[in-house]
Amino acid sequence: MKSQTIALASDHGGLEMKALLKQHLEGAGLTVIDLGTNDGQSVDYPDFADAMASALKGGKAERGILMCGTGIGISIAANRHKHVRAALVHDSYGARMCRQHNDANVLVLGGRTMGPEVAKEVVDIFLNTEFEGGRHARRVAKLADSGER
Repeated sequence: MKSQTIALASDHGGLEMKALLKQHLEGAGLTVIDLGTNDGQSVDYPDFADAMASALKGGKAERGILMCGTGIGISIAANRHKHVRAALVHDSYGARMCRQHNDANVLVLGGRTMGPEVAKEVVDIFLNTEFEGGRHARRVAKLADSGER
């Protein structure tokens, strides 16, 4: 993996996966910013999506990984931010396509729906896949220009 700073955040439903992925990323020599949560108490996933959006906007991290129980709620919350392109991914193909075609800057995983080995594989693909640009760049630009934020 090329050198990057990666922000991680989860609610209580993604806490175990966040710990696993933090160890995996640090073991690969990446800098990890842990935005919480850090215990099993019930918390609100939009707060952690907002923290991720702030970290990306402020330049503290190049990419991010978000987790909640299913990944659904936190991906909805993250995509409310104009500069975030969060992709809820379930497999290696989705990880590759969200980078190649959508220039996703945030990977979203379900802490209760994905096994640890698949999660590590998906993260590695997400972090090592480049955006193809070309016709996809026009489409990604439209994402930034669309909707009220």
